[in-house]
Amino acid sequence: MLHFCSLYSSSEGNCFYVSGLNTRILVDAGVSLKKIEQALITINVNITDIDAVLVTHEHTDHSKSLGILSKKYNIPIYANEKTWDALPSQKEKILKDNQKIFVPEEKFKLGDLTIYPFMTPHDAACPCGFTVTGDGTKISIATDLGHITPTIISSLKNSSFVLLESNYDVEVLKCCSYPYSLKSRISGPSGHLSNIDASKTIVKLMDSGLKEVMLGHLSKESNFPELAYQTVKNEILSQTDIKIPIHIASRSLPTNILHIA
Repeated sequence: MLHFCSLYSSSEGNCFYVSGLNTRILVDAGVSLKKIEQALITINVNITDIDAVLVTHEHTDHSKSLGILSKKYNIPIYANEKTWDALPSQKEKILKDNQKIFVPEEKFKLGDLTIYPFMTPHDAACPCGFTVTGDGTKISIATDLGHITPTIISSLKNSSFVLLESNYDVEVLKCCSYPYSLKSRISGPSGHLSNIDASKTIVKLMDSGLKEVMLGHLSKESNFPELAYQTVKNEILSQTDIKIPIHIASRSLPTNILHIA
């Protein structure tokens, strides 16, 4: 069994908690250290028990407090080489021994967890999503996706749970207050994933054993939680009789801890 909690998930900041039998990790640290500390307290986790932080990419909403978190609590940070190169201001705060490098699409171990970083299409140096396997269970985290690739689908297959980006609704994005350049970036092939594309991806993954899903990284300006939820629910109902729980990651509060077998 694995345990998952979205501590924060939005364009303002992202941080996820995953634990196995004996290993506790964070994925990203894109909010202040104080917020991470407070969120972990609410789910009864001591930050000093965190074994490592995985970094998806260098954008501030995923990396804001990496340096101070590692420095204060002596926690190793795992990122690929290109992402480290894109994080000079964070890197200088982190002890050399805590600067860990992984290679995209090569598995590595963290305690009793096996991590697989897969490539994602986003406008960053070398962005990745992660699958985490432990105690016979596989879960996946995939955000900041300009589009879904065959690599992403193959990486996410056989996951019992997926945290998947559902950033914007196509029609709401067209009408929101963002400038045209930002709208084009968001909806472009290296931007973010729409509700409808997220829903189609989820249906594909249900054939390989997906039991539960959480929609994350919802835009405050071009999406609504209810709209993202209903879009995914409608697509599932139109394609299959199978029903799975659909959760929404909050922008500002930790979710309940999910226990995934």
